[in-house]
Amino acid sequence: MQELLLGIWESAQKTVLFVTHDIDEAIFMANRVAVFSARPGRIKTEIAVDFPHPRSYTIKTSPEFMDIKARLTEEIRAESMAAAEH
Repeated sequence: MQELLLGIWESAQKTVLFVTHDIDEAIFMANRVAVFSARPGRIKTEIAVDFPHPRSYTIKTSPEFMDIKARLTEEIRAESMAAAEH
């Protein structure tokens, strides 16, 4: 489904906002990923995803993909820990 949606987006050349809780999906489908704070909901971090288009699912195993995933995971973890303290 992700590849189908990417194909439609790439052919339409329109701005699209995808909302997901899946870090891998966010990285695979986006040109940039925003992490929101818990409360109030504000953009905490925005990370560029500079992989070329069209994208193949094989990008998900690349070191660059894993680096972005680690950064996003830490950003989300830090926000979750801060929210749990309040």
